[in-house]
Amino acid sequence: MVSESDLELALDFVRARAAGPAEGIFGPGSMTWRIDREAITFLGAGRALLLQLAHPWVAAAVAEHSRTFADPIGRFHRTFDVVFTMVFGSLDAALTAARQLHHRHTMIVGRLPEAIGPFESGSPYRANEAAALRWVHATLVDTALAVHDLILPPFSVEEREHYWAESRLFGALFGLTPSDLPAHWDSFAAYTAAMMQSDTLSVSTAAREVARQIFAGGRPWLRSPRWYQTLSAESLPDRLRTGFGFAFDARDRKAAERAVARIRRIYPKIPTQLRYVGPYQEAQARLQGKSQLGWTTRCLNRAWIGRPQLDDRWNR
Repeated sequence: MVSESDLELALDFVRARAAGPAEGIFGPGSMTWRIDREAITFLGAGRALLLQLAHPWVAAAVAEHSRTFADPIGRFHRTFDVVFTMVFGSLDAALTAARQLHHRHTMIVGRLPEAIGPFESGSPYRANEAAALRWVHATLVDTALAVHDLILPPFSVEEREHYWAESRLFGALFGLTPSDLPAHWDSFAAYTAAMMQSDTLSVSTAAREVARQIFAGGRPWLRSPRWYQTLSAESLPDRLRTGFGFAFDARDRKAAERAVARIRRIYPKIPTQLRYVGPYQEAQARLQGKSQLGWTTRCLNRAWIGRPQLDDRWNR
């Protein structure tokens, strides 16, 4: 378990290595900002979610403690609000978000309703357990880079190593210590590959139902397109894709390929004031000493986090 004192020690580690009070943890010259500023990251949201749900503890926690079904858009906004505050917020804001997330996780405990993979029925789960946090962190890091390289020019080996070094700081915001995480990119890739093949990832009844309802959207206008579902599931190991009940034919795969080809062609031509997410543009405005946010940034923030700004300082 990651205790409150464990988290504070991890945050001390972050504070000592942060880019600066205004720059936040990573800062404008970081690989993390280069990757997470891209709106195209949303293409990986489905994949990351499925990989997280494949861990029975995560699936049970979402099914029993989340408002995802009743408020899917709210869940989307809350998730990106936390992540973007950690990535693009000031140092104080990022550390506060980490503490709030840890506190929220302390209340997410329970017991598995069924035996699944290596876990017995009735075995306990806790959201602040280090192994579960390590896997959730891994899905975010791996998916963000995978989607970036799918659409934009791939990063070099050196850039990947740099990105992983920064990702270890991101992991510390979950309370994960350096010893909890692989030391280098290659060892991180090996950990991810091993997890993909291990029976720790086993699709439970809860995981299957959560995935079905999320991709169904709850309302007709929220339903994700078939090509997006295909793209999200095709990168999963066969056994996980089968476990979730996904079945795609050649036409579905062709549709996904065509969508990716169109995005590759169009996305780099989009003006950066639309292409880069609102919280990144807010961070740039903060560092430039601007007194208010532009209309475009506020609108993009509403789309990504459900409100016009990450930082309430803009309301003063």
